[in-house]
Amino acid sequence: MISVYIVDDHKLVIDGLSLLLQDEKDIEVIGYSLNAEEALEKISPAKVDVVLLDINLPRMNGIDCCKKLLKKHPELKIIAISMHKENSLIKLMLQNGAKGYVLKNAGKEEVVAAIEAVYQNQTYLGKAVNEIVLQNVFQKKKEEKSHPFPAISRREKDVLNCILDEFTTQEIADKLCISFGTVETHRRNMLIKTGARNTAGLVKIALEYELHL
Repeated sequence: MISVYIVDDHKLVIDGLSLLLQDEKDIEVIGYSLNAEEALEKISPAKVDVVLLDINLPRMNGIDCCKKLLKKHPELKIIAISMHKENSLIKLMLQNGAKGYVLKNAGKEEVVAAIEAVYQNQTYLGKAVNEIVLQNVFQKKKEEKSHPFPAISRREKDVLNCILDEFTTQEIADKLCISFGTVETHRRNMLIKTGARNTAGLVKIALEYELHL
């Protein structure tokens, strides 16, 4: 029996994955955490074989969580379950010890295949993820950029420019007609993409690499 632990800040996603796997006779979801800090406290390799780990977590992101989990428990097998499709983030997760990367819109067959593969100490990339990686290899020359970060979206750029103009989160939400939480999500995504530790670091990187233009 393969014991699976889920780390995601959305209970709906956790419930969905648990439901997806509940009829698998060789796989059992034994627990979950809504943030990285709790996962680091609760996950034990004596009980957990495979961790399904989201990248976009509050406070500590999934990349850092992956690194710390494996430093503490090197025998754990970690699969990134994410909506992020950027090749650089896929590469970063794998470089930090993840054995697999699957997009959140993957079907049951793919999630099960990923769990079974990494449990056998194999690397598994979902179909869509594999295409992204291969495309990056074949278009490497085309992909030369002026900075080493994944491209930020139009809406993220809007939020970034407001941050540079010293708007508060609520002011940004009001200006762009989006919710407070959506602003924070865009901010968090940009921190993950740039590797900045906080908003001050994001501003410094944005100005240095002209991400706001």
